[in-house]
Amino acid sequence: MTAPPATVALAIIASAFVSEDAATLAAASLAATKAIEPTLGFASAVAGIWLGDLGLYALAYRYGSGALGARWVRRVVKPELVARGRTWFGRHNLMALFLSRCMPGTRLPVSLAAGTFRMPLRTFAAVGAAGALVWVAINFALIAYSQHHLNRYIRITPTVGLAFGAVLFLFLLALQVVVKKLAPVLRRWLQWEFWPAWLFYVPVVGMWIWLGLKHRGFSLPAVANPSQENGGLVGESKAKILDELRTVAPDFVAEAYLLEEGDIEFRLAQVMELIRDRKLMFPFVMKPNVGQRGAGFRIVRSVAQAACYLLRMPSAVIAQKYVPGPHEAGLFYVRLPGQKSGDILAITNKQFPTLVGDGASTLEDLIRHNGRASIIAETYLSRFKQRRKEIIPLGETVRLVEAGNHCQGCIFGEGMHLYSEALRARIDEISQALPEFYIGRYDVRYTDADSLRRGEFQIIELNGAASEATSIYDSRNSLRHAYTVLYEQWALVFAAGAANRARGFRCPSLLELGREWMAYTRRAKAYPIAD
Repeated sequence: MTAPPATVALAIIASAFVSEDAATLAAASLAATKAIEPTLGFASAVAGIWLGDLGLYALAYRYGSGALGARWVRRVVKPELVARGRTWFGRHNLMALFLSRCMPGTRLPVSLAAGTFRMPLRTFAAVGAAGALVWVAINFALIAYSQHHLNRYIRITPTVGLAFGAVLFLFLLALQVVVKKLAPVLRRWLQWEFWPAWLFYVPVVGMWIWLGLKHRGFSLPAVANPSQENGGLVGESKAKILDELRTVAPDFVAEAYLLEEGDIEFRLAQVMELIRDRKLMFPFVMKPNVGQRGAGFRIVRSVAQAACYLLRMPSAVIAQKYVPGPHEAGLFYVRLPGQKSGDILAITNKQFPTLVGDGASTLEDLIRHNGRASIIAETYLSRFKQRRKEIIPLGETVRLVEAGNHCQGCIFGEGMHLYSEALRARIDEISQALPEFYIGRYDVRYTDADSLRRGEFQIIELNGAASEATSIYDSRNSLRHAYTVLYEQWALVFAAGAANRARGFRCPSLLELGREWMAYTRRAKAYPIAD
């Protein structure tokens, strides 16, 4: 017995409140098999979608603002994020609403956002109706075309049509899951700041070749800073650099001590001696004496953690006082040989990303559902292997990275607003006091912006010729801007190297540099995952 057309239409409208896609495909299948008049089926599917969206809009219009003001919501969703979302939606609401029709998974949040942010009802209703008409038309055309061709091989009945629609619905669901999985990968490739090093640095190799030909020396960067091993390109001792800094500017350097290679008993005894005689207090930092990009950086909070770290680190290690900051910046400095004073060419404002628990989601879920964190989810999750399935309590904050390095997940931004003449003078004074240092990046921690501008900070590391003006990784910068800055930087490095070569300093060969790099790479494989 066939159900009355009005009953079928009402069923389609009602089912749209549960799943719009399933209702649309069902209506299209029934229309293609003449189980319902096509115009009625089409109108029912559009009506179900449109009414469902209006219901969500009304719900958010009535309760959305109040919900965002609730104390527990503000703990999870920061007010600045809401303000940013409101601004974005105000600019792009029409496009977002229309395109959400064709992007499963976006319809619910877009409809709720429209109500919460008070999009005019007439506008919402009109754009929503247009989007529903287009989406339903696409589905009806797809089903009609498919079933027309299937009729050549099998007899299409309403049951077969619905089964075909169900299969297509399941396919769309599977496709949605795949798209969600691939989305972070696609975003990573679309955002150049997350490109792998082998891809991003291809043009830099071209810069190196050009500058090497121009200055008649491909290894000139290795003498840009004669006081550092290989100019700070590779193999330089962090402990030696920090010792030199402590000699010329003891009030501005975080205390650091070298733990030589040896068996675990000998090295642990060194740690206990530092705690007893040098008053090194927990927590403190442990990191490789030779390292790059934050590799092996760890904060240790107990003797047991220190012992565990040393067991995994056969190479020489630095134990350094932990400087809470809470802020960190990278100051890229240059003074060519012969110049009376130097300057700060770039400042990187480093931000340490955090997530806030909602009392229901695991740490892994929070990471994968965060727009930025999901792009490098594996970097964060490898750091939190023991906690990835832990449900984070409501309001609890989890800091995703401690090392101030972009490849470890720290967020880099443009920081020249922190520049001042007092800061430049302080860095220049320290740099000129260092023997044969001309170009590199100071990584410093400071209390607040005003104190940094006054020249008050603690140096936690000084990197040489291999360092970068890392403010290029600000997501607002274009790729062209990044390569422009890198070219200017490497041009200065080569110029410093050429000037020092003219002063009598010997450049190592590219073969020697290659051997140093391979030796470091082998050592770095044993370094533990950074905090």
